Amino acid sequence: MNNSIKDLSGIEPFEKKIYLSSPTMHGEELEYVKEAFDTNWLSTVGMNINEAERIAAQYTGCGYAVALSCGTAALHMATRLAGERLYGQAPPNKGALQGKKVFCSDVTFDASVNPVAYEDGEAVFIDTEYDTWNMDPAALEKAFSIYPEVKLVGNAKTFTMMKQFFTFDVDQHSLVVKEGETLQTGRHTFSFAMIPMVHWPECMVTYDAADKILFSADAFGTFGALSGNIFADEVDFEKEWLGEARRYLVNIVGKYGTQILAALKKAAALDIQMICPLHGPIWRENLGWLIDKYQTWANYQPEDHAVLILYASIYGNTESAVNALAGKLADAGERKIAMYDVSVTDPSYLLSEVFCCDRIVFACPTYNAGIFPKMETLLSELAAHNFQKRKLAILENGTWAISSGKLMREILSGLKGMEIMESTLTVKSSLKEEQLTALDEIVSFLRQ
Repeated sequence: MNNSIKDLSGIEPFEKKIYLSSPTMHGEELEYVKEAFDTNWLSTVGMNINEAERIAAQYTGCGYAVALSCGTAALHMATRLAGERLYGQAPPNKGALQGKKVFCSDVTFDASVNPVAYEDGEAVFIDTEYDTWNMDPAALEKAFSIYPEVKLVGNAKTFTMMKQFFTFDVDQHSLVVKEGETLQTGRHTFSFAMIPMVHWPECMVTYDAADKILFSADAFGTFGALSGNIFADEVDFEKEWLGEARRYLVNIVGKYGTQILAALKKAAALDIQMICPLHGPIWRENLGWLIDKYQTWANYQPEDHAVLILYASIYGNTESAVNALAGKLADAGERKIAMYDVSVTDPSYLLSEVFCCDRIVFACPTYNAGIFPKMETLLSELAAHNFQKRKLAILENGTWAISSGKLMREILSGLKGMEIMESTLTVKSSLKEEQLTALDEIVSFLRQ
């Protein structure tokens, strides 16, 4: 008896199968098959194949496209191409990965791995992490110990930090590159540039001179998950993604405007045709538009001429006061007004809006002789992210010992380039009729 066979007793088959790719017919397939017979196009060429290749090339922006018999064949061709680009053209009757080991996830199809064997490479399967279905870091660490010839390319700070996370001999696997150095892998020549604090101290970007691609690390990234379309020009980026791009930059590296501008200066010296960030869509069109946005945010300049009203309210009276203010702003002709209750909106979204708008109203009740906690958290975040260069007005509320306005002013006055309205509108419990003129004064200040 073969003791290596696992005991499968107790494992029941699924009651309902989930098919990977069940056949789907739309009614025209038989006509196309008949057309192929009638026109004698029973080989790898023909009008329909030519048209499919033309449409695919046009859609992807490539010069050419090749239609193959199946996805497995396409993976094989891609593997061959990747091998030759990395290691050069293979000799006759030899694979492009001869003598090379390729780390592969063990949760995949054989079609994804077979091309490695077709090209004379050796697939090394890395166990998958249970929670994420990605390669398990512990298993990956073990793989490096088994295959000492594998190299990791990075700067000195990268490997210093890796030693804090892993126990394998990092130095043995390290290929250290410095600012301005290059690395050749076949037809590709990679150059490297440090962009510290965008957003890690050891952050380095890579530029591929062959394809003119900038691998930009966290720069030009966004929050949010891709939903099929991986290129920015395939979606309405300004409508669907711009807010998340701003929120990403502001919250991750908003404090480091000087470092962002230094990184943009380095990028300006390169002929970039595509930007591949670690997070979010890939950019291959309108790169200047995206870079201009980064210039605006990094210089702490407002992106939009708009009024942002940020308020906290305990019993609803502060909210009523700012609603009245918003109405007066609208009557005065303001068309871009945004209001947020800081108690129910995550600070990351508020930071993004603050960096977008040029005029901001802070309205807050006094709480325990201080600033309402959610508003105090937001103001601390603004100071931590080096927020500056805006026009501000302050509204405070309270029933006794009102102090929130004074405390908010102290925090905001410590930020650079702020134009703060001299008077604070004080609401005692609820806004009174005679205070409506004070709202008019805020409107006048914000619209000057």
